[in-house]
Amino acid sequence: MSALAELELRARTELDACADETALRAWHTKYFGKQGEVSLALKKIGEVPPAEKRAYGQEANRIKESLTQAHDAKWASFKEQSLQRELTSQGLDVTLPGRPLQRGRLHLATQTLREIYAVFADLGFQIYRSREVESDENNFELLNMPPHHPARDMWDTFHTTTPGVLLRTHTSPGQIHVMRELCPEPIRVILPGMCYRYEAITPRTEIMFHQIEGLAVGEHITMADLKGTVTAFARRMFGDERKIRIRSSYFPFTEPSIEVDVDWPKEDPNADRLTKGTGWLEIMGAGMVHPVVLRNGGYDPDKFSGFAFGMGPQRIAMLKFGIDDIRQFWANDLRFLGQF
Repeated sequence: MSALAELELRARTELDACADETALRAWHTKYFGKQGEVSLALKKIGEVPPAEKRAYGQEANRIKESLTQAHDAKWASFKEQSLQRELTSQGLDVTLPGRPLQRGRLHLATQTLREIYAVFADLGFQIYRSREVESDENNFELLNMPPHHPARDMWDTFHTTTPGVLLRTHTSPGQIHVMRELCPEPIRVILPGMCYRYEAITPRTEIMFHQIEGLAVGEHITMADLKGTVTAFARRMFGDERKIRIRSSYFPFTEPSIEVDVDWPKEDPNADRLTKGTGWLEIMGAGMVHPVVLRNGGYDPDKFSGFAFGMGPQRIAMLKFGIDDIRQFWANDLRFLGQF
């Protein structure tokens, strides 16, 4: 009998004698370890006469593959037996239903977004998506802010390494996209999405946040339509008992411009910090679309008019649920998220 045949016979005999996993591990080390018998037999091919090397190598590889398969089958058998013993010892009824997994839930920001979508859907608005990486032209110039315009300082911008390309600072560039796509049809849309600003992170501000832009364009649209839309939305979101404050403001792409505030509960100990002592928290900026913006979108400002608004869903969620720190929306704290 050749040395390889004797090695195979001895290895199989000892493998059949392995009674548990410990013995099987010792067998594997004996034959397949760095100094294992099979490993050494493969290394001896260099000592075999050239005429016999091919046959020796083929036989050694066959034995190695055969013993490996036998070892794996034995190991799988031990694992199956171990599992059966564990099931039997614990008295587990495998026919019982499994333990239910805890289901995830929608993030508070997503819940608020969907609620806002539903309100504006009832008001006849459609959802229009626009891109987050914008050109300087769409983000500023076509919105009545030419290069070096001082109003650009209102938005701390993330610029990219490509000249003229940036992360949008607001959802207002979507106004240009939707107007150029639908002109000369009437428009009534909301444009939700993420915005980015290089700002200090505080309980009131974040560098990345959701925003929802609203745009209505048509004939004979007036400020009264804007006020009616804003009031209807606020009452649907916060209830008839909450107070709304509309005050004059300035945005380069609307004229006239307004800001809309909702009263913050005075009994909240964080009221002064969040509202800067005013008792009001801003939820949106709005105004009548500037004639320059209408013209850049393809509409004749002598015939068409429109209104636009932009709001932060996180601010609205803060009002609805008395949240005193906008940073909680991005902290991924399950103690916070689990409340909603």
